[in-house]
Amino acid sequence: MLLDLSDSGFRGLIPAEISHLSKLQALRIWTVDPYGLRLGPYNFELLLKNLMQLRELYLDSVNISSTIPLNFSSYLTTLWLPGTELREALPERVFDLSNLETLSLSSNSLTGPIRSNVSGLKNLTYLHLSSNHLNGTIPSWIFSLPSLQYLDLSNNSFSGKIHEFKFNSKTLYSVVLKQNQLQGPIPKSLLDLQGLYALSISQNNLTGQLASAVCNLKTLTVLDLGSNNLNGTIPQCLGEMNELQVLDLNNNHLSGTINTTFITENRLRIINLYGNKLKEKVPPSLINCRHLEFLDLGNNELNDTFPSWLGGLPGLKILSLRSNKLHGPISASRTNNSFAQIRVIDLSSNGFSGDLPVSLFENFQAMKIIGENSGTREYIADYYSVYYTNTLIVTTKGWDRQFFYVPSIIGDLVELRALNLSHNGLEGVIPTSLQCLSVLESLDLSSNEIGGEIPQQLASLTFLAVLNLSHNHLVGCIPKGKQFDTFDNSSYQGNDGLRGLPISKDCGGEHGVPQATTPVELDDEEGDLISWQAVLMGFGCGLVIGLSIIYIMLSTHYSVRFSRMVVKFEHRIATRMKRY
Repeated sequence: MLLDLSDSGFRGLIPAEISHLSKLQALRIWTVDPYGLRLGPYNFELLLKNLMQLRELYLDSVNISSTIPLNFSSYLTTLWLPGTELREALPERVFDLSNLETLSLSSNSLTGPIRSNVSGLKNLTYLHLSSNHLNGTIPSWIFSLPSLQYLDLSNNSFSGKIHEFKFNSKTLYSVVLKQNQLQGPIPKSLLDLQGLYALSISQNNLTGQLASAVCNLKTLTVLDLGSNNLNGTIPQCLGEMNELQVLDLNNNHLSGTINTTFITENRLRIINLYGNKLKEKVPPSLINCRHLEFLDLGNNELNDTFPSWLGGLPGLKILSLRSNKLHGPISASRTNNSFAQIRVIDLSSNGFSGDLPVSLFENFQAMKIIGENSGTREYIADYYSVYYTNTLIVTTKGWDRQFFYVPSIIGDLVELRALNLSHNGLEGVIPTSLQCLSVLESLDLSSNEIGGEIPQQLASLTFLAVLNLSHNHLVGCIPKGKQFDTFDNSSYQGNDGLRGLPISKDCGGEHGVPQATTPVELDDEEGDLISWQAVLMGFGCGLVIGLSIIYIMLSTHYSVRFSRMVVKFEHRIATRMKRY
């Protein structure tokens, strides 16, 4: 007998009479409504006590607010209670359910350690205890469960080493231990799990080197070891893994050259090596990563010229090379459709010099197309379905340099969400073409040499939430209406020639409304490129391009948004495993 009330739209307290269905074998109640269904602690205990023939219990996101009772049907094969506000310690009785195949108690407030040994759980295939307050060491028996396929203990307070173990399972496909306090090296036993699809141990305190034995995991799709204390070099063989789609080694202490040779058959979509000590060149074999969408080599010690050839990657959407020792001019690739899919490019805090050609902006085709979801912050590919909430900020100070103009062609990038050209000594005027950036949310042109008036047409930017035009040579009346009525003095400070609200100076025009003005436009020759001259002064000094062309707002740290991407991969793997 099955009772399925999944996403039924019911709200309120689940009646106690449900526990009278003594012959019930499967009960499924799911809700996505945060104010949806409640099952009081007493009713929950009564349900488990009376339904002794129950084999499947799904109460996803039902508010129980209880400890876990000790009475369970010995026939249970599925105990699925995520997001039910369970609290206190895990009862040992749970680990004695010999028929249990699926156990999910994630996103609760469970505390304490996991018992050090078990006698049951021989049939367990799916164990999900993430996002609780569990602590202590991870018992080695978990990895030895003979039928286990999916293991997720992430976002807890587990500590100590991951001990070596004798594994009996040939079916363990996914191991997710991220966001704990685990220490020591990656155990060799983990790298012997030949059927592994996903290995995620990021945001811990792991030490030691990443052994080349990881390359023996021929089916590995996700390798997520970011935000640890790993050292040594990156194994060269990682580029030879045919199935790998996510490679995240960000914020470790990896050093040396990126001597990985990426084969033409690779399926990599995400490479994140941000925040290490990697040196020398951007590896040319990256051009073989034809599926690559996300590449972050920022905050390293790479010493190279601008790798314009990366524009040949047909699906590249996010590129960060910031905070390296890159130098020389930024040249646009002669290849047709170079960087055609780019949404985010961050080249700040390097030593670039020379001319920035307008043709670079002309190539950003994906920023020129208004999509169906242009009003949302959804990530560019449905494949990830990830939302971001932040911006890339570029700042420089202390360099003598000469720049010219804000190119009017930027107005063609109609899907631009944020534009930051601050601290660059730009001259000329603010082009009226910026009014075409209809979804622009942030505009920062501060600390330049821009003159003229603020185009009245910018008042039409109804999504504009952040404006910084401070420390320029702007004059005339500040536009009024819509978003401009929300900005304070800080948006305009350091422009002695400006008048009108919020600056306490009178401004002309009928009833205080400024008269529309016609800014001086650049002629075609002047708009062809942004030029500058600079003397490079060694690492940490020299010319820094403050360029953040941002299609989608990003989260505060790359690790945040990236972990969300990885979660989607892990979820897909888990779903795949449950089908078998």
